Amino acid sequence: MKYPALKNYIDGKYVSGSGINLDVYAPSDGSIISVVPISKSEDVNQAVIAAQRAFPSWSATPIKERAQIFYRYKSLLEKNMNELALLVQEENGKTISESIAEVEKSIEVTEFACSMPQIAAGEVLEVSKGVDCHIEHCPLGVVASITPFNFPNMVPNWTIPNALVLGNCMILKPSEQVPISANKIAELLKEAGLPDGVFNIVHGTKDVVEAICDHPGIQAVSFVGSTKVAKIVYARATSNLKRALTLGGAKNHLIVLPDANVNMTASNVAASMSGCAGQRCMAASAMVAVGSVDHIINQLVEESKKIIPGKNLGAVISLQAKERIENYITEAEQQGAKILLDGRNCKVEGKENGFYVGPTVIDFVKPEMRIAKEEVFGPVLAIIRAENVDTALSIQNSSMYGNAASVFTQNGGMAKYISERASAGMFGVNIGVPVPREPFSFGGWNESKFGTCDITGKSSIEFWTKLKKTTVKWNPDSKVNWMS
Repeated sequence: MKYPALKNYIDGKYVSGSGINLDVYAPSDGSIISVVPISKSEDVNQAVIAAQRAFPSWSATPIKERAQIFYRYKSLLEKNMNELALLVQEENGKTISESIAEVEKSIEVTEFACSMPQIAAGEVLEVSKGVDCHIEHCPLGVVASITPFNFPNMVPNWTIPNALVLGNCMILKPSEQVPISANKIAELLKEAGLPDGVFNIVHGTKDVVEAICDHPGIQAVSFVGSTKVAKIVYARATSNLKRALTLGGAKNHLIVLPDANVNMTASNVAASMSGCAGQRCMAASAMVAVGSVDHIINQLVEESKKIIPGKNLGAVISLQAKERIENYITEAEQQGAKILLDGRNCKVEGKENGFYVGPTVIDFVKPEMRIAKEEVFGPVLAIIRAENVDTALSIQNSSMYGNAASVFTQNGGMAKYISERASAGMFGVNIGVPVPREPFSFGGWNESKFGTCDITGKSSIEFWTKLKKTTVKWNPDSKVNWMS
């Protein structure tokens, strides 16, 4: 194995889990690169005890001092950029440029967390003569973050900096498919000066997730993954009287109008469909072609042909994922859709055991087909034809998801019309991946998100804290009215 066997990280040191180990694969060539412990509820309890022990001191530390640790952590992310990106590439299968971009986003969200002393400072108001009211954001206590395989570095950093700068202590449960990056994050946090017990990692699968949802010492749970599991985690955590914010899947529709800029649209849609091998909840998986847009589709196919597996297209996470994605393509073809570009049975020279799916473009997909409705999570674009904009909107609005949507057009009025009617929490105009940048928050609608607030940006402050309202009166000689 290229990497040593992984351990849980509890109270500032590595400890063995109580369960068996699971192999960790490199998607690019199918090799085993490490093993990860499949922990049990007792491991979660051990981590909670460590976090509870650390919480009084950490929460009492002034927020400006907590932020200073994350200034140092941000510098360490920058200093270790190449190593962190290589870890992402190895355990997830991304290209190196995508892996670098992921770490750069982690740096951006950490930078935002460093601004918490200014933006989470609370409010003070003299409500009556001699009477002041003030509001402060107080940490919840011990919180947990459950993260997916598709962004081993970025998604943990969606939650870690904000939650910890705001005074909480955390337990991270990373995906068992990409656990190596998480342990490196723990090492960098310790190097930055984070006290022991403030951040802990418990590796594992379903048992760990259930233990996190059930443990009375955990006050809030965030989750990123499939909608099916997001619903389960939300229901279980909230039934145990915890806060929960769970992000699920997506079926993002790009509505393309005939007047769209051909080159910009084709390149944006191709990149959105294939970036991170389509394994991101912001990927373009459905293009709604309005009217006569064959000229754009033809150029889209040409742009997609420039995306080469093993070069500028990474692997999907597992052999099971590859088989599932290819089954969607085959089923659509059998149901009458037309394959314009076929990525099935893809092999990369020198990496024949890797889990690759080539870029795939499928035309004349019907809205009732599974590939038009379900999240494929691969480099596959389903093109659905629509006679007019309102039909296109009805297709988008009929999706159970509501993560993101975009329109490609040169008509500002039409862009506004569609943006006001699309049922999605994140919208783009001539943008294939409309991810908000900090301080704006990330989060979808409908069955793409369960719970209130968003996971990043200013909105996350409300999720990771509770408000204390204090009213103070010192002057007994002040004129008394109903407010005093």
